[in-house]
Amino acid sequence: MENRLQRLFVEKQQGLLSVYFTAGFPNLNDTVPIILELERNGVEMIEVGMPFSDPLADGPTIQHSSELALRNGMTIPKLFEQLKGIREQTQIPLVLMGYLNPVMQYGVERFCQKCQEIGIDGIILPDLPLAEYVEEYKEIFEANCLSKVFLVTPQTPEQRIREIDSHSNAFVYMVSSASTTGGTNNKGVENTEYFQRVKAMGLKNPAIIGFGIHNNETFAQACNHASGAIIGSAFIKALEKEGSLTENIQSFIQSIRNQP
Repeated sequence: MENRLQRLFVEKQQGLLSVYFTAGFPNLNDTVPIILELERNGVEMIEVGMPFSDPLADGPTIQHSSELALRNGMTIPKLFEQLKGIREQTQIPLVLMGYLNPVMQYGVERFCQKCQEIGIDGIILPDLPLAEYVEEYKEIFEANCLSKVFLVTPQTPEQRIREIDSHSNAFVYMVSSASTTGGTNNKGVENTEYFQRVKAMGLKNPAIIGFGIHNNETFAQACNHASGAIIGSAFIKALEKEGSLTENIQSFIQSIRNQP
């Protein structure tokens, strides 16, 4: 059965904007309002971060948002409670991103079943190894119509990328450079040799570029080499600004899309 995420890539092959934010940040109950506001402003896909106390792949901005969200009382059960009626309000593809430990504590099968019940389309767990996923969890994910999204970096060998592609059924997440999230130098997004190399492989899944995308220029660069881009840290910073959540989201997305 096709989920919303898979449908999205059939309908839109270019210029796709995905936005990441941490659930429970800036305030505990901001999760659903942020999702709905992002959709209203034309974002095509949303990644909702499940805060964790030891986030390996996250830079200081997302780590800070995680700490605040945990302090606000955000947990996986709380997030599920918040998202309970989300599909009555929106059909935008939703991906949960986090780390394996809290998911295992919740129970992987129970977690996946709850995701299907709510209407989650995909999961990103950067610290879940591919072999372990294939051996232990792939059947559970697929039984619950969840796409597992894997990260590749400039250092990932071709054979490994092909293996990841063969076990993926939505998109491949191309990390622009071998660093944590939130870097603002353009070097990572201009890593054209790596982008062209992956493009030339003719993968069955589309690729989306993340890490270091923070303005219209870097978004446009990423879209030249992939189906779209993911923005995280820059959006988290926009959420922290003074003023209303609605206005901050609106002006940020307009700046990325380069709309007046």
